Amino acid sequence: MLRIAYTGGNLDRADRLRNDAAWIAERLADPATLLVPMWRDRSFVERQAANVFVPHTPAIIDRASHFVFLGLQSDVAVFAVDLSDHAEEEAASLVGRGELVDLRAAVAEVDAPSASLLAYARALMHWHRTHRFCGRCGSPTVVRRGGHQRTCANRECGLDAFPVTSPAVIMLVERRVGDERYCLLARHSRLLPGMYSTLAGFVEPGESLEEAVARETFEETGVRVGAVAYQGSQPWPFPSSIMLGFRAAALTSEIVLDREELEEGRWFTAAEVREFGEWGDADAARKLPRRDSIARFLIDSWLER
Repeated sequence: MLRIAYTGGNLDRADRLRNDAAWIAERLADPATLLVPMWRDRSFVERQAANVFVPHTPAIIDRASHFVFLGLQSDVAVFAVDLSDHAEEEAASLVGRGELVDLRAAVAEVDAPSASLLAYARALMHWHRTHRFCGRCGSPTVVRRGGHQRTCANRECGLDAFPVTSPAVIMLVERRVGDERYCLLARHSRLLPGMYSTLAGFVEPGESLEEAVARETFEETGVRVGAVAYQGSQPWPFPSSIMLGFRAAALTSEIVLDREELEEGRWFTAAEVREFGEWGDADAARKLPRRDSIARFLIDSWLER
């Protein structure tokens, strides 16, 4: 069964407990508490054991620039802690186990709930590092609600800020000619040489998801689409998006590329796509997206049909 990476989390996020400052403090002192340490968007992972947790360590909590209560794992509190203010060697010494791994490398080595947890922690840690000051008056912000809110310390301002997720649509556009089906794949200049992917773009203000699919497809390729069907979603903490996956039916076939966005775009049959190599395969002339991406899920699920 096809699965979308970074989904399948089983953590109780326990929103009901985030405002209980006394309970949060007790859990931070509780030896049973589990930690998910991070250093500049990378996580500590024990690869052989596929373990992402570190036992309660007062030194880690004391030296963290900030922490976030992620939730409960079988009634045990789980906190993400950020060690980014320290040198990499010092952070590794504090943790004392595992190695620093980028999330996209870790996803292939841990189970789905652990990958989901690391994605959750990565997104929140990035938000904290980029929201230390008020966006309205520039004053420092202080952490509230177990790390799920930052409030301006200036009493005359007091602006509350919350983690923001930016929605982006990603779509596999399909064209039918008789019994034959084609999908529209494109090459972006930022992609690896030879790698083709689906189209994608951020949702703009005042726009529905379906309208965003149609607009982005037309802007990038000149293809008009009609029916748009939802396929699934994926947290994408690189740094703070959620990818909303769709399949769209093409009404036109001529491709007119936006050369500022794409280097190439063309229609492929299923047989042609099955001949593509894997991401990172230096010998393959054409390559599929990474297996952890929803673009790959959209392509694979289309091929299954």
